[in-house]
Amino acid sequence: MADAAAGCAVERFGVRWPGVAVSDGGVSSDDRARLEACDDATLVRICLDGRTEAFDQIVERHRRSVYQLCYRFVGRHEDAMDLSQDVFFRAYRGLRRFRGDASLATWLYRIGVNVCLNKVSVRTRFLASLDDAAPIAAGGESAVDAVLRRERACRVRAAVAKLPRKQRATLILRIFQELPHKQIAGILGTSEGAAKANLFHALTNLKRALTGVNRE
Repeated sequence: MADAAAGCAVERFGVRWPGVAVSDGGVSSDDRARLEACDDATLVRICLDGRTEAFDQIVERHRRSVYQLCYRFVGRHEDAMDLSQDVFFRAYRGLRRFRGDASLATWLYRIGVNVCLNKVSVRTRFLASLDDAAPIAAGGESAVDAVLRRERACRVRAAVAKLPRKQRATLILRIFQELPHKQIAGILGTSEGAAKANLFHALTNLKRALTGVNRE
């Protein structure tokens, strides 16, 4: 029964974002406004009481940051959408395990990092194909400069993908998601000092990898 409810909730929001409102599921505008005014902890309690529309509001509130996190790991819109859907599906099924010792955003990031690290293999190389790249602008940047810029970006993604798991996650959370070290430590289940050390080693290894590429 729980799996069916989770599947129903995912079906309502999983294929529509980012940027498109979740289905209201027949919720009145007054109820929706009341849910929007609730903090995350209250939404969790309401959802656990059986009102799944509260989880729709959780998704509406956090879907963009979860999507952006997943996109940083895979570099492709379609893959990021699939991973994001999996994150919220797992969050819905495991909502009773949320204790409130960290913020809901941190808990969702924790799930997101685990999903991405477990499902994105190094063989993916964190690369986007040229077919997925944005078209070259007619003015300003030349065609050659645009190709070189995309090539450099691909090299960076490939180098990031080869980093050890915690270094890769720390780099993405700090550099791309701009999260503070304390929150990163909570997401990765480590100390703040270890998070800073992971970032230092990640940047060192990334610089070494890119320097080696440039010398070839």
